[in-house]
Amino acid sequence: MSSTASGFRRRGLLAATAAGLFVPALLRAQPAWPDRPIRLIVPWPPGGSVDTVTRIFQPRLQEVLGKPVVIENRGGASGSIGAAEAARAAPNGDTWVVVYDTQATNESVMKLPFRTMEAFAPVSLIATGPLAMVAHQSTPYHSFEDVVAAAKQAPDTVNYATSGVGGLAHVSTTLLQQEGGFRMVHVPYKGAGPATQDAVAGHVPLFMTNLPAVAQHLKSGVLRPLGVTTRGESRHVPGTRSFAQQGFGDFEALTWWAMLGRAGTPAPIVERMHAALSQVLSEPAVRNKIEEQGADVVASSPAQCGSFLAAEIERWGAVIRKAGITADT
Repeated sequence: MSSTASGFRRRGLLAATAAGLFVPALLRAQPAWPDRPIRLIVPWPPGGSVDTVTRIFQPRLQEVLGKPVVIENRGGASGSIGAAEAARAAPNGDTWVVVYDTQATNESVMKLPFRTMEAFAPVSLIATGPLAMVAHQSTPYHSFEDVVAAAKQAPDTVNYATSGVGGLAHVSTTLLQQEGGFRMVHVPYKGAGPATQDAVAGHVPLFMTNLPAVAQHLKSGVLRPLGVTTRGESRHVPGTRSFAQQGFGDFEALTWWAMLGRAGTPAPIVERMHAALSQVLSEPAVRNKIEEQGADVVASSPAQCGSFLAAEIERWGAVIRKAGITADT
């Protein structure tokens, strides 16, 4: 885990612990919200990492808030369809959205009816984690160096899957190809769930993804990890060298998950949602289950979440523009 992510996590968990102390009083002080079921949009199909992470904390979140929290999967277009739905919602605290790294890359890849930093009110950076390149056990690839050698020997013949065009998995793999001087063929899917199914079945030899989507398949041995996007080895994939350790300088690309509300939502409501979510993420049963998936709980403040989002949009937007990545590539 990077020093930035580690710092977020330490500060976030301290805030989460503190939040757990004052959430009951906060809920009593402002009883007007929530006064109806809460809609929590997951802009990806079931089976992907966003859905997995959300379903881990959702049961406890609704208990803390005292109202049903209803997950609504609205997949499509690398998460942008569900995000656009959330961006159209009334800013009254009824609708929230859980996003991940594509939220920072989509507005540089496609034309969207909203801008993230204008349409949404950050609530919390939930967690961060490494991406991993994994191979089906039947392939001859045992390290990413094997993949690079094959791609250099026969350019544009080695296929790799991702959850969609323009996501961090796609953009970071594009950057690896630029830095390493080799070419692979991108096979985009409509979410990590369908991509995982084909990767496990051996229909695509390689899959660049976050760990929650494939954790159980790595444990079973069906999929083999070849490299991770942290600077050094990740505790979540012990024994797997990072891309930096395999000759790619200081390469790093962390995936992440965050909760956002609609811009204009009253600050007290955003604060209450943040306090409730922080309490839930600080609970060992929830935190441990998320981290078992291959992520590190952060539970940041809204301000930290906003700063992180802005930095990710700027950083990966520059890579996307340089590579000429669009929704059609």
